Amino acid sequence: MPKVAIKKTNHKPQTKHAAGSISTLGKAVSFLDTLANNERIIGPQYSNKTFGLSRISKILSELGNPHKQFKTAHIAGTKGKGSTSSMLYEMLRAAGFKVGLYTSPHLLDVRERIRIDGHAISEGAFAKSVAAVANAAKRAKVADPTYFEVLTAAAFVYFADKDADLAVLETGLGGRLDATNVVTPEVVGITNISYDHVAQLGSTLESIAREKAGIFKKGVPVISATQPESVRKVLREVADSVNAPLRFADENVEFSYRFEHSRVAGRHARICLTTPTSKYEHVQVPLPGEHQAVNCSIALGMLDILKSRGLEFDDSAAVAGLANVNLPGRMQIISENPRVLVDGAHNAASVDALMRAIGQNITYDSMVVIFACQRDKDIPGMIRRIQVGADKVIFTSTGSRRTAEPAELAAQYIEHCGKMAQVARNLNEAMEIAMRAISREDLICITGSFYLVAEAMKRFGVKTI
Repeated sequence: MPKVAIKKTNHKPQTKHAAGSISTLGKAVSFLDTLANNERIIGPQYSNKTFGLSRISKILSELGNPHKQFKTAHIAGTKGKGSTSSMLYEMLRAAGFKVGLYTSPHLLDVRERIRIDGHAISEGAFAKSVAAVANAAKRAKVADPTYFEVLTAAAFVYFADKDADLAVLETGLGGRLDATNVVTPEVVGITNISYDHVAQLGSTLESIAREKAGIFKKGVPVISATQPESVRKVLREVADSVNAPLRFADENVEFSYRFEHSRVAGRHARICLTTPTSKYEHVQVPLPGEHQAVNCSIALGMLDILKSRGLEFDDSAAVAGLANVNLPGRMQIISENPRVLVDGAHNAASVDALMRAIGQNITYDSMVVIFACQRDKDIPGMIRRIQVGADKVIFTSTGSRRTAEPAELAAQYIEHCGKMAQVARNLNEAMEIAMRAISREDLICITGSFYLVAEAMKRFGVKTI
C-alpha cells in the first residue's frame, strides 16, 4: 500500500490526559450541547469573535498541533461540498491510503461527521477525542469554544491518533473564518458558489466567493467548478494574491459528460477528464444528477493534483473507489411503498439541481413535495424552484426555533407561483396528507432542510452509521 511522506511533529495529541467527566458518547454529546452552535442560530454574527481561528488555534497548540501530522485536501463552496468530499475520500481509500473524512452537518448521529478507513468514529473514540479537546481548551484558557470548533479539533485529534495519511475536510460556513481553515492543504477544491448564508457571507455572489476563497493558501493549487464570470474574477484575484495556481473545470482541462442507461447501473452519468498528468475516461458518476457530474470532475481534478504533488497510486484502483460512495440524505430513496425520496437541498440552487436530477433519473406519475426550511433561507428562490417538479406541495415545520411557519411558506408559494399548497403541523401530518393523494406509481419527495430529512429517516427506520 502506498504511503505518504509526512513530517511528524514531536508532539502527539494529549488524549491520555483527557479523563475528565466526558467518558461516554452521551456525555460527549451533552457537553457539546452546552456550547454555542452556529448551525442552530438564526443569523449568527459573522466576525472574528463569533467565528475566527484564534480559539481553535490555541486549543490545537495545546494538543500538539495534531492537524499538522497528516496531509489534507480542503473543500469549500455553496453546494456539492459533501458529495465532492465523499468522492475524493473514497478514491483515496481505494488507492490504498489511510484517509480521514470530516463533513457537516450530520443527520442522525454526530459521529457521521468523522470517518476514517470507511468507518465512522467509534463511540469510545469520539468521547475520548472530545474530552481531549475540552481539557485542552480549559488548559489553554479558551472559555467559549463553539460546537463546530470542538468537533473540528476532535476530528484532528482522532485522525492523528489513527496515523492518517490524509484527511479530506469540508468547510462548515464560508471559508475564511471557518475552523477548518487552520490547515495548509495539499489541494483546495471549490464547488458551485451560489446564494446561501447571505447574512454572514454577503448579499452578492462576489462577496460570498471572496469568503469561500479565504481558504486559499500560498502556493497551494486550487481547482474550481465552472462559475459565473463575476465569481471567476474574484477567485482569480484571491488566488493571484497568494500565488495559488487556479484552474476551472472547463478551462485547460478536457472535461465532458454524458447520460447513459443500463439494466445494471440504471440511469447515470459518465465523465471524461484529461490533464497533462492523468486521463480518466468514461468514469461512472456514483451519484445521480448533472450537478454530481460536475462535483465528480472536481474530485478527479483534486486527485490529479495530489498525484502531481507526489502521491503515487494506480488511477484505475482510485477510480474504482467511486463505487463505494454512499451519501445519506442526498437523492436517497428511503421507502419503496410508499416511494419516498429525501434530499437535504437547503438553498435555491440545490432545490433546482434536485428537481432536475429527479426528472432525469426517476420515473413517476406525479410527485408530492413535502417541504420545510429555516426562516433565514432564500424562501422565494426555493419555492419558485419547487414548482418546476412538484404536482402537489405540502409545507410543514421542522420543529426547531429557526423553522419558517408552514402557513407563511404556503402564502408565499401561492403569491409567487399562483398554485395552491397545503399546510401540515409536522412531518407525520404531512405524510398522512400525502398518502391520501398518491398512487403506487407516484413519488413523495421530502426536502428543504436536513432536519426534516433526518426526521423522515427516523420515521422510516433508516440508519446512517
